[in-house]
Amino acid sequence: MSKVEIAGPKQLLQDVIAFVRSLGLFQIEPSTVGFVEKGQEEDLRSYSLDEKTLFERLFIEDLRDKIQKLFSYLPCLPVRASYLDPQPIIGTIAYTVEKHIASCRELNEKKEAFERELSELKRYSGFLDTLESLFRDSKAEPNLDIIGLTIKDPGSVEPVRALLSRLTGGKFKLFTVPAGNGTLGGLITVEKTISEKVSKALSSEHIPEMALPKSFDLLSLAEKIEYLEKRTVEIINSIESIDQSIEKICKRWRPIYVSVLAWIEERLSLLTVSVSAFQTKMCFFINGWMPTADIVRLKEQLSASFTNQVVVEEKEMREEDLERVPVMLKNPPYFKPFERFTRVLRLPSYTSLDPTPFIGIFFPVFFGMILGDAGYGIILLILSVILHKRFSNKPMIRDGSQILFVSSIYSILFGTLYGEFIGDLPHRFFGIEPLCVERRTAVIPMLYFTLTVGVVHILLGLLLGIITAFKKKTKKEAFFKIISIVIIVCLIIVLTTFFDIFPEIVARPVILAILCLMPFLLFTGGLLAPLELLKSIGNIISYVRIMAIGLTSVLLAFMANNIAGLMGNIVIGIVIAVILHLLNIVLGVFSPTIHSLRLHYVEFFSKFYEQGGREFEPMRKGNAGKP
Repeated sequence: MSKVEIAGPKQLLQDVIAFVRSLGLFQIEPSTVGFVEKGQEEDLRSYSLDEKTLFERLFIEDLRDKIQKLFSYLPCLPVRASYLDPQPIIGTIAYTVEKHIASCRELNEKKEAFERELSELKRYSGFLDTLESLFRDSKAEPNLDIIGLTIKDPGSVEPVRALLSRLTGGKFKLFTVPAGNGTLGGLITVEKTISEKVSKALSSEHIPEMALPKSFDLLSLAEKIEYLEKRTVEIINSIESIDQSIEKICKRWRPIYVSVLAWIEERLSLLTVSVSAFQTKMCFFINGWMPTADIVRLKEQLSASFTNQVVVEEKEMREEDLERVPVMLKNPPYFKPFERFTRVLRLPSYTSLDPTPFIGIFFPVFFGMILGDAGYGIILLILSVILHKRFSNKPMIRDGSQILFVSSIYSILFGTLYGEFIGDLPHRFFGIEPLCVERRTAVIPMLYFTLTVGVVHILLGLLLGIITAFKKKTKKEAFFKIISIVIIVCLIIVLTTFFDIFPEIVARPVILAILCLMPFLLFTGGLLAPLELLKSIGNIISYVRIMAIGLTSVLLAFMANNIAGLMGNIVIGIVIAVILHLLNIVLGVFSPTIHSLRLHYVEFFSKFYEQGGREFEPMRKGNAGKP
């Protein structure tokens, strides 16, 4: 990454920014710190928009708000893309959007009024529907009247019934239907001559009467039902007609407004970025960051597009700049999915190293060492292919399936070395012996193997830490890690003499070398240096978990096969074995993943990884550059 300054005539600023944004190579820096020599800041001032540009900004911001308001009225329908260039028709759009807002507002207000009326009618339809059978009889009894009630307590139905019986001499009918919230709707039919008396009695007993619409007042029961049905159909048809009108506006105009809104966002984004530039009376200056490899291309394209009027200068990178340089994770396609694991933590600082390639190398290996079953690996391999094909448009699942694919290959490889295929089936049915070791019995060899892996991984982490320290120009830290590596190697040599790998005579000079190195360790690492050394040794021992978790997996697979063999019924035995193996596969995905990542995040990264980098976010279309 390089820090770069772009300069040119002031009148070309917005054209240059628009061109640079189209390339997507440059992240603007809104301050002159580190770019302009001290004492020269007063010669520069922040770029300010002229009166015409300010008016343009206010105009398009207002237009953006109006379009968004119009969209609040329109349905979210899939529409065609518009190929119109928004800029020449922006004045026409400002006129038409006002008309469409007014039309859509009026249509929505009518629709809301109809929906309120329909909601009211539905309250009565439940009551009137219960009178359908009564309606047939009411032709012979034209003097019936209807009284609606809201009964809050269902237990009060019987007292109401008793009151009505006393008032009408038993000449009434009471219907109840659920009205929601634990209440009941009541409907009373009585003779018109006593309906007023009944209403007053109910009111005196604090039983609220449901008022029917005024349009029902002069209608008989049959006419009320007919009116309700007819009016409901009319309202539904009116609402459908309004929806069709709004949908017509949406299909015809939404593509244009979407295109205009995108242009407005781009234009506002450009004006926002312009404010992050600096100017003198004649020139503009844009400070920022970009990949070193792209500087030549940027120079050539700016020179060709602006006839050598714009200059690109790479500025000297200073030590204080290292804390401000943005970071870009850039990996080959194989390692790209593993960036998901790196981004769980904060991005590495500029002086640190991108750990993604190391996760891409070691994570699948650790996963395969722990699971270590060729049969399970084949199942996971098939699963990863299915997930990748089915969810190729979902980046998270696609990357996860690619990681699972690679990890399952290593599971097949180590399963072949361990002689494991769905547990011990190769040995159980065909007498096939493992190529290397049988994990179920070879505990000590597996212990040595995993410790060796731990030594290699931790020493690699310390070696990367040395590189990082030299990049930061902290030589003391670099020498501390060098001495730590030497002491750890010496301790390993001393330990191996107890197992006759090295002769005992080697131990004495190696111990003397350790004692001689201890003062240098304290000088370079401080008083806590011995604790850091012990921590590294503890980190190596942590790799024993590879053996322990793997042993658990193989024992569960072995137990599943044994239980299946002990069952008297072959079908039941197979079912039980399948269930246990499926459980083991699920555990075999999550457990190796968690422990492999822990070995990276806690043991490995602690040797070289430094967090705190800010992500490289170049200006590009649809991105204001986040200055």
